[in-house]
Amino acid sequence: MRDESELLRQRLRRAVFVRRLPVWAALLAPLLIAVWLLPAARLMMLAGLLMAALWVVYDLQRWRQRIHAEWTSWLNAAIPALEDSADLLAMDAISAIGRLQQQRLLARLHAVLGEADYTAIARSRARWPVLPLLVMLLWLVMGSVVQSRQSSGGAPVAAQRSARVAGGGEVYLRVVPPAYTGSKAFETAARDLQIGQYSEVYWCLKDAGKVLPAVELGDGSVLQLGAECVRQRVEESLFWRLRQTGASRYTIRVIPDQAPEVTITEPTELIHVLARDARSVQIAVSAKDDYAISRASLHMTLARGSGENIRFSDREVPLPQSGNPKERNWKKQWSLGELGMEPGDELYFFVRASDNAPDHPHTTQSPTYTLRLPAPEAESLDATALPSLAKPETLRSQRQIIIDTEQLLADMKAQPNMPPATVRSRSEAIANDQAKLRLRYGQFLGEESSLFGDEHADEHGHEDGPPAAGFGRDSSMLKEFGHAHDQEDNATIFDPKTKAILKRALAAMWDAEKSLRAITPKTALPPEYKALEAIKELQSAERIYLHRTAFVPPALKEEKRMSGDIVGVLGYKRAQGTAATSVPAEVRELVQALTQDGTLPALWSKAAREAISQRITDPEQKLAAQRAVQDVQDGCVPCRGELRAWLRGTLTEAPVLLQARSVSDTAFRRAWSGKEPVQ
Repeated sequence: MRDESELLRQRLRRAVFVRRLPVWAALLAPLLIAVWLLPAARLMMLAGLLMAALWVVYDLQRWRQRIHAEWTSWLNAAIPALEDSADLLAMDAISAIGRLQQQRLLARLHAVLGEADYTAIARSRARWPVLPLLVMLLWLVMGSVVQSRQSSGGAPVAAQRSARVAGGGEVYLRVVPPAYTGSKAFETAARDLQIGQYSEVYWCLKDAGKVLPAVELGDGSVLQLGAECVRQRVEESLFWRLRQTGASRYTIRVIPDQAPEVTITEPTELIHVLARDARSVQIAVSAKDDYAISRASLHMTLARGSGENIRFSDREVPLPQSGNPKERNWKKQWSLGELGMEPGDELYFFVRASDNAPDHPHTTQSPTYTLRLPAPEAESLDATALPSLAKPETLRSQRQIIIDTEQLLADMKAQPNMPPATVRSRSEAIANDQAKLRLRYGQFLGEESSLFGDEHADEHGHEDGPPAAGFGRDSSMLKEFGHAHDQEDNATIFDPKTKAILKRALAAMWDAEKSLRAITPKTALPPEYKALEAIKELQSAERIYLHRTAFVPPALKEEKRMSGDIVGVLGYKRAQGTAATSVPAEVRELVQALTQDGTLPALWSKAAREAISQRITDPEQKLAAQRAVQDVQDGCVPCRGELRAWLRGTLTEAPVLLQARSVSDTAFRRAWSGKEPVQ
């Protein structure tokens, strides 16, 4: 009885597989044809064919399992005469009644079930899948797009193969990287390569025959091969091929030597203000390079003093080498005594690193960081009778105030969660420096505010009540009821123009100070720059020299002086400039000639390659443009459009030169017009 059940399953399985066979063929056959018809997308089509084959195997196994599990329910649904008793055929009958029922079912099946019924069951159960067919169609469309782009982008590209010479022999390459890179030389067959900059490439010929081939490079140069290898130092990306029919094109891409990367991790701020009681500071630096670092050093400059009595001392500390020649990391806790810093000093430092390239070394320098150690506050004269040995803090310049403000804005942008108290303290500190500088310049206009006192005491000291009477209040009474004969602005020896510049600088400083005290440092930058501009104008006011020139008429002949003869006098002409041509004429002619299918100008390839090498800087774009030149040189007519597009990208319109002609319209000119004799 088990044999009879297996026979039923086999017939159902055969009917289902016959039903699925067109689906499998519809998936595999188009991809097989595309592998042959689309050579540019062959790898893509092979990948699609592999995925389709895997799906077919999966579909075959899935239907095997489904038929084994559901064949009885299929028979019950297709043959009502079984009365839903087909499940008895899948069981092992133990009793005689069970075996009798199975025999009756089989006899009924043989009488009712035919080949057409098996086909109908397969048709109702196994429908055509839509998703795999859609994926296959999409894959074919993508392959056709790749093929069309490859075919329209240039001449037909042959598959990568070994560079065999037509007359016998094969070309191979030997690459010798620069010694400083530490890379080993290697030999390889003709293929696309990536090599380091300034590598030496040798084109060698193996099993040479009677015909010695030539290698044509992308820039138009030709290397003749022979018994000895031909050497070429490669500094930029290029492609090459054998000068013969159907030769493949190979690309050599150059990896440029990168400059070292220098970073200062500690301190994190460009201007780092130390605490007054600080005893040490930590400096952490690092330098990295793609090959090796030959020299790295920490440069420090110590500034001491104030005003014009400022002394500078330089110091250079080499960074120690590490186990990895590509990196140098150094972190040290410096004591202030080791750095030579005293209260009121500033230390400027930066890191400079150079790589190990012997001919073209790269040097990188980090931004300059500042360590500032504030001076202790000077004691007042009435607090002690002893002279103070500590120096007062150095007065900040307007440029330093701008630098501090920009650094505060940069820190606020880099650290959005900076505490408001820190922002307020730093902004008010800059405002105090601006106020001191404003008072210093205000002294030149007769302002009597003390540089070391509270400049706001006179402004806000009497807001809470009326002024108290006492000694020194008569001046305010005179200001209110009297007439001041001597103004503060006129109490200096400066001229009115210089006073106006001073007033402009003081007004800008006051606006910057108000913004800083309002904790809005961003709005303080424009007036700070205005104050700096006014200060520069003051500093250079006595150094301005204006060279005044006037019109110099042409020399007249002595015999015509006082004669009234003006013939030739009005014929004075000035030579006018001409617009310079920014692009050679042969390149413009070539761009126009590429729009047609006719003969191109003589030496057009040389002009095109020179324009490409001089005006295209991107390596990949330069390679693509050189390929277009070579394709057009090979006779590819559709490639002319691509070359024309590359050349048009290098063209720049000549600047427009506006020329004016001066004409004096007078009564004598109008009367004399047309009466001047022709010479």
